[in-house]
Amino acid sequence: QVQLVESGGGLVQAGGSLRLSCAASGTIFSINTMGWYRQAPGKQRELVAVITAGGSTNYADSVKGRFTISRDNAKNTVLLQMNSLSPDDTAVYYCYANAAISSLSRFTNYWGQGTQVTVSP
Repeated sequence: QVQLVESGGGLVQAGGSLRLSCAASGTIFSINTMGWYRQAPGKQRELVAVITAGGSTNYADSVKGRFTISRDNAKNTVLLQMNSLSPDDTAVYYCYANAAISSLSRFTNYWGQGTQVTVSP
């Protein structure tokens, strides 16, 4: 199986920055896309940013120009640099990886436990 461990969440004032990190470990044959979702209280989980193994990225409109996603394929890690944070960014942020554990297995989405990001006014 694949385990994802996130770090880097916390409390920051509006206009500040945070960097989230997520490391995948376990039995990993290949990782396709990696990315971040978030879920605010009372709202559905939404896509924040994704990145392919080749480095192509996609962002939610609400974070374009403020957030940057990157990954290190050799270390199976994905980072999310978040700048110009606003209270609307307050949420639990979840890392995911679309991975296969062997050459014969299907790609499956694995999720981290989530890390809280709180932006104060």
